[in-house]
Amino acid sequence: MKSLAANQTEPKPAGPSAAAVIRVEELHKYYELGETRVHALRGVSLTIQGGEFLAIMGASGSGKSTFMNILGCLDRPTSGTYLLEGIDVSKHDKKALALIRNQKLGFVFQGFNLLARTTAQENTELPTLYTKISKVDREKRAAESLAMVGLADRAHHFPSQMSGGQQQRVAIARALVNRPSILLADEPTGNLDSRTAVEIMEILQKLNESGLTIVLVTHEHDIAQFAKRVLVFRDGKIRKDDLVANRPRAEEVLRTLPTLED
Repeated sequence: MKSLAANQTEPKPAGPSAAAVIRVEELHKYYELGETRVHALRGVSLTIQGGEFLAIMGASGSGKSTFMNILGCLDRPTSGTYLLEGIDVSKHDKKALALIRNQKLGFVFQGFNLLARTTAQENTELPTLYTKISKVDREKRAAESLAMVGLADRAHHFPSQMSGGQQQRVAIARALVNRPSILLADEPTGNLDSRTAVEIMEILQKLNESGLTIVLVTHEHDIAQFAKRVLVFRDGKIRKDDLVANRPRAEEVLRTLPTLED
């Protein structure tokens, strides 16, 4: 990887029309644990341009999960500024943050979080229930999202009828259904075998190539290499911020891996 700097940096835009979709300045986050005050983030500053594919790594307690929660508007910084598409969301209340999450952000988690008694189509539709679109549009968007992840033929299957990789694809489709500008993925390959993990990264690479900004948390170095840029957190600060040189193509890596039964 080609190093940008030892700490906070601002890389070149991802393309000629790229603009900062995320800018954080001097973020600090404190947690009170009994009589102990934990300083989880220590003055983090960062810019993420539109169209970037960013992987975040770091040991437990490094600050990466706290940072991801703030990016996802699931938590607020104690101090500092968070600009999301130019809007300062660092001081928004819970109701305003919930609206922003639903309109601008898509989430993918390690545990899939699918409803067991609900089909792939219905699981994918769930985020649209909090919007004002019609039932017809809701169904259409869900079908389009499932097609984007290669599951158009599994729309009426339940999670128990799908493999782990297929369930994660449904989770990605659900994250895309409200057409977010940013996809946040927290250990999306953590519960998957090696081949299936690369298949998920292939989907994420293709989504990124279509213009979607992706921020991924992973503890796996091999998975982080599919991103364009890698941050490493330690002790509440960004210690490394590198561009990935010779980034592997997931579809090419798949050709070298043994085929598993789906």
